[in-house]
Amino acid sequence: MPRQLTAAAARYSVKTANLRRGTTNASWQEQAWRFFKEVPEVRFSGTWVGNAMSGATLFAGRRADDGTIERAPDNHPASEIVQEIAGGPDGQSTILGDFGPHLVVAGEGWIVIQPTVDKTNLVNGYDWRVLSTREVKPQGGGKLVAEIEGEEIAIPPYDPNADADPTAPIAIRVWKPSPDRHIEADSPVRASLGLLEELQLLNAAVAAIARSRITGRGVLLVPKGTRFPTSPGQGGDAEDDLLEVFLDVASTAIREPDSAAATVPIILEVPSEVIADIKWLSFESNFDELALKLRDEAIRRFANGLEVPAEILLGLSDANHWSAWAISAEAVRLGVEPRLAIVCHALTTQWLRPLLEDDGVEDPDEWLVWYDTSQLRVQANRAQTALEAFQAGLISAAAARRETGFDEADAPTAEEAARNKSADQAPADNPDEETPSNVTTLPVGETTSIPDTLPASAGPRIADGLVAAVDVLMWAALAAAGERIRNKPACPRSERARARDIRPGEVHTVYPVDADMIDTWRLLDGAWVRVPEVAARYGMNADCLTDALDDYARALIAARMAHTYNETEKLLRLSTCFTEAA
Repeated sequence: MPRQLTAAAARYSVKTANLRRGTTNASWQEQAWRFFKEVPEVRFSGTWVGNAMSGATLFAGRRADDGTIERAPDNHPASEIVQEIAGGPDGQSTILGDFGPHLVVAGEGWIVIQPTVDKTNLVNGYDWRVLSTREVKPQGGGKLVAEIEGEEIAIPPYDPNADADPTAPIAIRVWKPSPDRHIEADSPVRASLGLLEELQLLNAAVAAIARSRITGRGVLLVPKGTRFPTSPGQGGDAEDDLLEVFLDVASTAIREPDSAAATVPIILEVPSEVIADIKWLSFESNFDELALKLRDEAIRRFANGLEVPAEILLGLSDANHWSAWAISAEAVRLGVEPRLAIVCHALTTQWLRPLLEDDGVEDPDEWLVWYDTSQLRVQANRAQTALEAFQAGLISAAAARRETGFDEADAPTAEEAARNKSADQAPADNPDEETPSNVTTLPVGETTSIPDTLPASAGPRIADGLVAAVDVLMWAALAAAGERIRNKPACPRSERARARDIRPGEVHTVYPVDADMIDTWRLLDGAWVRVPEVAARYGMNADCLTDALDDYARALIAARMAHTYNETEKLLRLSTCFTEAA
């Protein structure tokens, strides 16, 4: 069953111009864009989504019976059209990135496509732009005006019943529909307008507290006479007016925050019979501390309404490596992919399919523009996983270089490798030997080793039964995943006969599977139902062991690596949940 898209797109035409005229309420969008400029949390949210969207790639495909998207052949017209969108991958990355703030803030944006013409007035390309609702405005006569680089471009409405001008610009409205009124746009910022107004007031209050000379330092009462200290140049009997002194000190503190006036209290002399000792009067109020708490609460409420995990805005400082990866992956699934689907829906219905129809392609409605976010999901943890796997001897140095962004040109020469090896061994063999001048030493506290890990030969002995049980669990999980891969797009129909001759537990090493498809295809569903029983038998934490095995299986599938019995003990020692169970 095809997945339903919560998206809307329409090319500016005679029909849409008449439909929208006077029927939509977009006044809130002006206020939303004002908050984007003035509130850093709003700017961060829109920019984060945009940066994440720019990391996705577009491709042409069609939806299979199981709901997955099968890529179109490279020579298919749909693939050629998608490859040309926005001039290629770089332009597509820019287009997708630009849409992030628009969909987060206003819930709406415009794609304006201007044909470029040569000297003979023939179209030889297209200039793609993403414009905001403030840059695209309706004009009298049913025209639309787009402001591009300070110049107003008139966009005539498209009329399907008339001959189209191939040199006329095209405007496509892309928006997330409001649940109660489909023609209107909706966004998470729209629901937070009142909250953001409150946040701005609290920001102003906190700023006023920080700037306030009187609130910050107060007044120091000194029992010596009934007057203020005289100002320079005044006579001994002269006195400064109370209000003048207060205003002068307060303005000085604001104008020069690093001056003494900003750090010491105002001194006031009073009769000694009034006070016996020096006293300090503070003008602080209960609202000072309350304002800070209310501001934090407002930011947290805004973060909870962003349609991405709140930790993305509030910070990941309390998350460990794997939970941080899980939060980032969830943010991609909840906050990035739905917005990519909105843009892809617009490009599909308003660009790809009309061009396929013009080219006479059979069944044009089967093809669509879709996105690939595998790089967004993998990059969050794949480099560290590769380093840990290499340290444990699970993958080769070439695989570790590939997953950490290096290529074989960066590999050390045989001479460098030998020198590095001897340098690593020198301190152990002869602690008094000086480090060669051509070997870089690490600062104190830094190391190239992976923390909290042990080689397979170190540490307490692991029970043979535990190693055997984990080995069986891993093979069973990979075998079940292999059986499922045989019936998925990763294994084309033409290859399925050959795939039956491959051991199920090694199918993933022949037919690559993107990391994000492991959950989509449910490759590991039900794989760990026996883990609690094994964990209880050997005194291990069941949840921790399940997570360790699941992470390892996912890393093997993504890296196209086979599991071997010899790696099982290394896996157990690398897991933080291993206890001294013998």
